[in-house]
Amino acid sequence: MPEEQAFSVLVKIMFDYGLRELFKQNFEDLHCKFYQLERLMQEYIPDLYNHFLDISLEAHMYASQWFLTLFTAKFPLYMVFHIIDLLLCEGISVIFNVALGLLKTTKDDLLLTDFEGALKFFRVQLPKRYRSEENAKKLMELACNMKISQKKLKKYEKEYHTMREQQAQQEDPIERYERENRRLQEANMRLEQENDDLAHELVTSKIALRKDLDNVRHVFTLSTGDKAEEKADALNKELLMTKQKLIDAEEEKRRLEEESAQLKEMCRRELDKAESEIKKNSSIIGDYKQICSQLSERLEKQQTANKAEIEKIRQKVDDCEHCREFFNKEGRVKVASSAKDGSDEDTDEEKETLKNQLREMELELAQTKLQLVEAECKIQDLEHHLGLALNEVQAAKKTWFNRTISSIKTVTGVQGKETC
Repeated sequence: MPEEQAFSVLVKIMFDYGLRELFKQNFEDLHCKFYQLERLMQEYIPDLYNHFLDISLEAHMYASQWFLTLFTAKFPLYMVFHIIDLLLCEGISVIFNVALGLLKTTKDDLLLTDFEGALKFFRVQLPKRYRSEENAKKLMELACNMKISQKKLKKYEKEYHTMREQQAQQEDPIERYERENRRLQEANMRLEQENDDLAHELVTSKIALRKDLDNVRHVFTLSTGDKAEEKADALNKELLMTKQKLIDAEEEKRRLEEESAQLKEMCRRELDKAESEIKKNSSIIGDYKQICSQLSERLEKQQTANKAEIEKIRQKVDDCEHCREFFNKEGRVKVASSAKDGSDEDTDEEKETLKNQLREMELELAQTKLQLVEAECKIQDLEHHLGLALNEVQAAKKTWFNRTISSIKTVTGVQGKETC
């Protein structure tokens, strides 16, 4: 992260997570953490705790960098990243989980060491073991599965402060200063030894790195010479050509994307237009069908009424004795020669009445036939309009589809020519 953010995180860890307390008041809180770690070892790893007592190995001799640097002094970064993530999520007590995990996983090796061997193991062999990401992952799983309650840590902290108060009351100041002086001398010797080891490793690494660099330069110079320069020039030219091709390809891609967007927009507009025309034509066809259905129903009703009326007239003619003489069974007027001999008895008035009735019935029949013909003409006209509407719908569909296909072919043909 940027320097400003890294510094903000450092301030947050120091003040809010309590790391700053470890450096204050003659490292008093740090020694409290050492006491808590030893009490946790006594509970979780008693055999290793007793072994450290036997060889006089105290927690501050191997765990000081764990607390003060959050394991960054010796261990690889991918392991430190996991530890800092856990610390930011759970708090500074995570250091105890990781410390106990380290001690548990190396217990068998530490039980075989003496004082000097244990210090060397913590300084050299332990960091090398976790250069493997698999081992680091197993360690973090073990640390996460280990449950350490805050109540227990508070209890051990109270024990430490009580013990320190008792020691302060009982201990002679001269003895306390002498003990503190010995402790500081031991820490100084340990730090000097570590400094010497680090300096030796640094010098050795620099020498080896310089030798490797000289060897690489020498081999490179001998093997390539002038050919290497020519090859470098050729590679530079090829790189420039590749960059130019990349720029051209990006421009072509952008142009094709714009054309594709325009084509999609045109297709969408044509599709919307065709859908609106189809809906309009469908509504017109529906109206025509409804009108035709209504006219057909009216025509059928009219025909039925006319048939009923004609049937009534025939019935009346059949019932009338006078009318029977002038009409046959089909309802047609008989010729004058077929009249009966007793027709002379009819009065002129009755003949006139019958003639009037006959004219009225013929006129009504002619009107009915005329209405029938008009209805058939309307039906034919509506069927003609319906056919025209269907043809317009089909033509609209074909026109939109042909325009879309032709536009796609045009765009595809242009792109193919440009590609060629």
